[in-house]
Amino acid sequence: MQTTSFSFYFEEYLDQLRREIEAYTDESQLWLCPPGISNSAGNLCTHLIGNLHHFMGHGLGDTGYIRNRPLEFSIKDVPRADLLQQIETTRQMIKTVLSAISDMEAPYPKMLRDGHHGQYSIHKELVRLSMHLAYHVGQVNYHRRLLTD
Repeated sequence: MQTTSFSFYFEEYLDQLRREIEAYTDESQLWLCPPGISNSAGNLCTHLIGNLHHFMGHGLGDTGYIRNRPLEFSIKDVPRADLLQQIETTRQMIKTVLSAISDMEAPYPKMLRDGHHGQYSIHKELVRLSMHLAYHVGQVNYHRRLLTD
């Protein structure tokens, strides 16, 4: 599989995330957690941005990104415009990183593997990251419809 296939899916889901964030009628709703919902849309957005910058930017692109995962879930009231800019920055980073990959079956960098994932290829990591992105974008969609429909 070529990186262009992954580029397509990352673009699609980041576009959907952007549209979801833009669709909130009241920006403060991005940070609400109704009963039964664990994370706000704003926190899911910051989590996705952190996850992609960590595993793709740092792990595959050597960007030097330093992740603060707890902050992804605790930060509140980031302006919508900032979230949208971060989504765009993430999109650009992904394009750059994917265009530099020449061997999809090369091992994913050891430094970011943990015990329960074991050894795997860049290809497998990109599948995992795209599924993670799609899953959380679906949660953002549900959150938005719950609060705005």
